[in-house]
Amino acid sequence: MSAFFDTLVSIWENSGFMGIAEDWRYLLMIVVACLLLYLAIVKEFEPLLLLPIAFGMLMANLPGSGIIHMQYFIAPEGADPSLYPMFSEILHNGGLADMLYLGVKLGIYPPLIFLGIGTMTDFGPLISNPKSLLLGAAAQLGIFATYFMAKFVHIPYNFLAELLGFAPIDPFTGPEAAAIAIIGGADGPTAIYVTSILAAGLLGSIAVAAYSYMALVPVIQPPIMKVLTTKKERSIVMKQLRTVSKTEKIIFPIMCTIIISLILPDSAVLIGMLMLGNLMKESGVVDRINRTAGNELMNIITIFLGLSVGCTTSANTFLNARTVLIIVLGLLAFSFGTAGGVLFGKLMCWATHGQVNPLIGSAGVSAVPMAARVSQKVGQAENPTNFLLMHAMGPNVAGVIGSAVAAGILINIFS
Repeated sequence: MSAFFDTLVSIWENSGFMGIAEDWRYLLMIVVACLLLYLAIVKEFEPLLLLPIAFGMLMANLPGSGIIHMQYFIAPEGADPSLYPMFSEILHNGGLADMLYLGVKLGIYPPLIFLGIGTMTDFGPLISNPKSLLLGAAAQLGIFATYFMAKFVHIPYNFLAELLGFAPIDPFTGPEAAAIAIIGGADGPTAIYVTSILAAGLLGSIAVAAYSYMALVPVIQPPIMKVLTTKKERSIVMKQLRTVSKTEKIIFPIMCTIIISLILPDSAVLIGMLMLGNLMKESGVVDRINRTAGNELMNIITIFLGLSVGCTTSANTFLNARTVLIIVLGLLAFSFGTAGGVLFGKLMCWATHGQVNPLIGSAGVSAVPMAARVSQKVGQAENPTNFLLMHAMGPNVAGVIGSAVAAGILINIFS
């Protein structure tokens, strides 16, 4: 009988329940994971990526599951990362999530996601109205403003921490601040790509923040848009865009790849894959691989990316003051990006004597096509005859290009 009870005690001591009893943070992370699953399934907030990320988070915080071994990916303190035998450890001792996470660590998944996005993107509105490229650039204000906030946010935090008796935090390094700032581009794959290169330890926090705010575009953007514009500006009806020829649509991705890659080689992978996908779509000669890139491949990579990123959000590394600051900074980054696009839209409205509706500037963040739909919805609420969707798609796809260029700049400076 004693052997039986000893077995029960052993099972209990090695169970996940014991792990939760010893560290309540696991339970909190399970609750957070379930909340994200609720948002993905019930509210349909970016479900394609939020659902696998949330489920990966759930599995990573079941004590004893050993779903991923982050120690294989991070060199011990004082060791030379270039000499750390990461691949040897993973191949001999790693599991499924470890293998999948290699695609994140090596920067494979985000460019493939960009390939799929390219097959579904119409650059026609941008080609028809090249001025909208400026709106996409203006919306990247959130990235660069947030970089400076991230560099100095530890100062007020540590002041309050001292008053309240909390533990102070170390300031974010330059690469960490750059990785946090890229959330302002509202482009999940770009955020993951930059973070995996500059600050892999923050990947889980930044990925969750980036995709959460992308999902909340319809909630976050409208108040900012309404505060910064007047009813008259929101009611402006824009002229119909000209028809773009097939030749223009074929030349555009080729020229974009050449020019941007020559100016900023660090952006070549993201821009190149985005434009390759678009060229496959517009050329019309590779329908089979175009469909594969936009459907089967895109879906497979989305599962791998979401699950492996979610598995990095263990309570041990996720629940801390720095994560809270990243969430706050991510919201500020996204808000500044939206404001930058709208304010530049107001400038263009003034310069063109009322021919540009400033609302389309908010679509300069690269949450395609959700941000463009929000511009359409807010504009139509003021004027039911207003149709801004195609006009907003110009800044929206420009924002995708802009976030990739910004990523290249940050990688060039900090890697």
